[in-house]
Amino acid sequence: MLGVMAGSCISLDTAPYDSVAQGNFWQTEEDATRAVMGVYAQLKEMGSYGYMPLWDTYSDIGHGPGSGLETGKYTAKEDFLVSNWKDTWDGVHRANTVLKNVSTMSLDDAVKRQIMGEAYFLRALYYFHLVDFFGSVPLYDETWDITEKYMEMLLPRSSAEQCWKFITDDLTRAIERLPVTWPAADYGRATKGAAYALRGKAWLFQKQWEKAISDFEEIVENKSESYGYELYKDFGALFSTAGPISGNHEEVFTIQNKGSVGALYGMEFPILYGTRGTYGSGRATCMPSVKLADMYQLKDGKPFNWDDYIPGFNADDAVKRTAFEAKLNAELTDYETVPDTTLLARIYADRDPRMTSSLIVPYSWYEGWVTDKAVMQQYAIAAGTTAANGFIQFDRGWKVYLYRKFVPCGDMKGALTDRRHSPVNFSIIRFADVLLMLAEAYCEHGELDKAVECVNRVRSRVDMPGINSGPEWLAAGGQDGLRQRIRDERAFELAGEGHRFSDIRRWGIAKELLDGRKEVEFTGTTLFTRTFEVRHNLWPIPSEETTNNPNLLPNNPGW
Repeated sequence: MLGVMAGSCISLDTAPYDSVAQGNFWQTEEDATRAVMGVYAQLKEMGSYGYMPLWDTYSDIGHGPGSGLETGKYTAKEDFLVSNWKDTWDGVHRANTVLKNVSTMSLDDAVKRQIMGEAYFLRALYYFHLVDFFGSVPLYDETWDITEKYMEMLLPRSSAEQCWKFITDDLTRAIERLPVTWPAADYGRATKGAAYALRGKAWLFQKQWEKAISDFEEIVENKSESYGYELYKDFGALFSTAGPISGNHEEVFTIQNKGSVGALYGMEFPILYGTRGTYGSGRATCMPSVKLADMYQLKDGKPFNWDDYIPGFNADDAVKRTAFEAKLNAELTDYETVPDTTLLARIYADRDPRMTSSLIVPYSWYEGWVTDKAVMQQYAIAAGTTAANGFIQFDRGWKVYLYRKFVPCGDMKGALTDRRHSPVNFSIIRFADVLLMLAEAYCEHGELDKAVECVNRVRSRVDMPGINSGPEWLAAGGQDGLRQRIRDERAFELAGEGHRFSDIRRWGIAKELLDGRKEVEFTGTTLFTRTFEVRHNLWPIPSEETTNNPNLLPNNPGW
């Protein structure tokens, strides 16, 4: 449970960050609470965590339209890179402002501790993003008041080790101060369990397996507190239901979203993932890769192979086109010719259920919204499809899979009123992610049986057979085999949630997976080719920043 609080009467983006003078602020508990809500609010900015879904497009399991960040043809002036730097630092400075001022306020000690715990947690989360994408960065704590010392903020970059220590120290302070749960009216605020989870993730990124295990076990096994996390029974509902969802205890740290009139505090899923027939019209900027779709196993856990269903499919693009392509009639209202959609339906129905909960596959149906009413749309692979005529309209014209995750159905029964503000919650960390991170730490520490148990808990939620549960094709095959199983499981479970690019970089396999990789249509046509050099493991610090502060140089290796 956590994230940006959307259900209370407190504004999400208020003083001291905009119109109220600091001298008139920091007087009451309400002031302190409003200020920390402003730190949460920054999470939704494009360059912070608001566009976290885009991060999968830089990996092997997703893609966008072929931007410079995907093809490796970008510089230190790239707009999205600049936004990530600026928006995330804004979060750090907001957290510092809260820590500096709340520490001297005359508040109830318990209230002060909790609010400072939230600020420590959020500062660590913002720094986590900076260190993950930009490497070592300067460390500014609450003694650096941006309103007083802006012109003096010219520190050099601290070492990676110092940055990670800063993050884990903040999370230790957060653990000491945050409650296990909040009252219902405060649902969405950071908790002790969230701080343990993020600290465990920080240890995981540093390959400190024992420390990661300790933190993850704390909340998985409820060692010192009853955290109450569990997998929600309906996987698909997590990404299609306006939050919070009754009975859902899978959220560990989640951006709370609302999209109804008078409460526009949502995220841009309809635009990023939706098509023209999605509420308000979407651009499908983020798309799952054909590789991801083909990775999903059969329901019995066997690897999927197109040739088992359509002989010659893998080697012959003409066979692929025959399998998928239809032709509409002159009125564009019905089919003139159509492939074997019964066979295609069986191919997709035979797979891990997370596939069709996460992806819109050819000739499946989707409930969109056209001219103020819900309209069922079929994903026909044909020229001339329009949402008004009952088809998914994808103006890019590419023959690719589309996301179903986070794409609204209709107007979500009135919960969605603005396409930039989806009311579906977005988990930065959820319990399935924690279980798979714990599995990874166990595996790397040599505790293979425990790793298998964690993976199987995640698989059992969607009735997929467990690893090492009998048949030969389910055998993990030692540490190397189990390591690959865990990596694949993260792709199946977390597709479209923005984790994969960080994963493949920290695993040291990004160049292997991405350099020279062709993103293709499922009919075989190449859309674009990626380039990934070693230097792309970290983004460069933006040119404007190194000009303003030469102490940030040298830039990251290769830049």
